Parts: sequence; C-alpha cells; structure tokens
Amino acid sequence: MNDARLRVRSLVAALILLALTSLTARAETGDGFLSDLHNFRVSNYLALDAYYRFSANGDTNTLNEIVGSINDANSSMNALAESTAGVLSEEEVESLNQEFDIFKNLMRDNINDVRNTGYPDLRLVSDMANQASSMSEMATELYQLAQESGETADNPRIEAARSAAITLAQMMAKYSARTHSTVSQTFQGSSTDVPLDQQALEFDSLLGQINEGTSEGQLKAELDDVASKWQFIRGSYINYNDNNVSFVIDRYSKGILRGLSTTIALLQESA
Repeated sequence: MNDARLRVRSLVAALILLALTSLTARAETGDGFLSDLHNFRVSNYLALDAYYRFSANGDTNTLNEIVGSINDANSSMNALAESTAGVLSEEEVESLNQEFDIFKNLMRDNINDVRNTGYPDLRLVSDMANQASSMSEMATELYQLAQESGETADNPRIEAARSAAITLAQMMAKYSARTHSTVSQTFQGSSTDVPLDQQALEFDSLLGQINEGTSEGQLKAELDDVASKWQFIRGSYINYNDNNVSFVIDRYSKGILRGLSTTIALLQESA
C-alpha cells in the first residue's frame, strides 16, 4: 500500500515539475511546427480522456496515461516555443503556453482531489473542462494562422489525417466524460459544441478525404486497418447514449490514432 501511494505521489509530482520545465526542444521547419502543434492538441485531449476515467476508478495505470499525455504535450509546447521556423510570433506561442500552464495546474489539482477524497471536485473539473475548451480554441486558431503563414506546405491528405485525429481525440474525451463524469455537459472542446453523432459523420468524411489518391503497400495497410477499427466502434459514437463497453471503444480509438499517426508519417515521406 505504501509503495502504491509513493508511486502515485511521484506521478503527481511529475505534473508539478512539468509546469516548471524549461523550454529546450526545437522545431526548425514550418512543417515541423505544424506537426508539433498538432501533437500538442491531440495529447491534451488524451490527457482529458484519461482524467475522466481516472476520476471514476483512481487507477494508477490510468494516472500514468494522464502524466504521459501531459508530458507529450509539454514536449510539443517546448518545441513550439523554441522553433526558429518563424511561423508564429513569440507572443502568440507564449499565449498558448500560458493557457497550457493553467490547464496543467488544474489537472494536478483535480488529480489530487481524486486521490485525497476518492471523488472529483465538480467545480474544479468544470474549471478544467472550460480551460480545455479555451485552450483548444486558441490552438485551433493558431494552427489556422500557421497554415496561412506561407511557411508551411499544403498536403490535403495530411491535413485530413490530422483533422481526423483531432476529431477522434476530442470524441474520446467527450465520450469518456459522458461515461464517467457527472459534469460531462461542461466539456465542449470548441465554442460551438458538435454532438458525438455528428462528429462521427465528420470523421467518415475525413477518412474519405485521406483515401483520395494512391495508397499502396504499408500506407494502404494502415488505412485499411484504420477503416476496420472505425467500423467496429462507429455505431457506439453515433448511438452514444446506448450502454457500450467503454474500454473497448477507448482501446480501438487509440489504435485508430496510432494508425493515423503512421499514415501522416508515410504521407510525409512520399510528399
């Protein structure tokens, strides 16, 4: 029992340290900048998804997921801040970094509430969900500005794959909130909330855009695997009020995200 408590304390301490981490990584190209900003957005949704599950079960493995996702987002944020690509101004990137710091601190506080009392503080969870929404909107706006800067390449299939990953990661967090939290209605993720069933249809459309063009070898295998996994869980996202097996949906969704990440890398190699 003591070993378990020490492990949990060390994981929460890691979150505190992340808020103070110096900015060291670098991204030198416009396309690298977009990649870092994309990964930042996905990682934060995954952290939120894991938190909602953690708030219901207090499981150390789920806490590991939160810390891992926050760590990934932190690395991406560091790379954005140290980029020499000239895609966005220092002020624009620092504004996003400040929003991220607030989100990390709220995540730490919410984790501590679950650890100390066994259940979440609904007000703090609501604050964190609202902060996630605000940070998401800012990150989306900055991504669009970066695309318009003229410093980044335009590849429709890559952009469709990134949009699909963001859409699915947001759906995962929203589904997890509905399944595990009594304050699910506070999580919007954007200024105008799109219901899960409509997001599932958006994901259908994005998959269609990714599949436009030639797909051979490993790329075709990845896209076929993504499509197969999506068909297995698609109905659960569309009929989200039905009693579904949430851990299966989460597992397959993560598999799709990995497939989309590989797809993006393969498309970048062939560009």
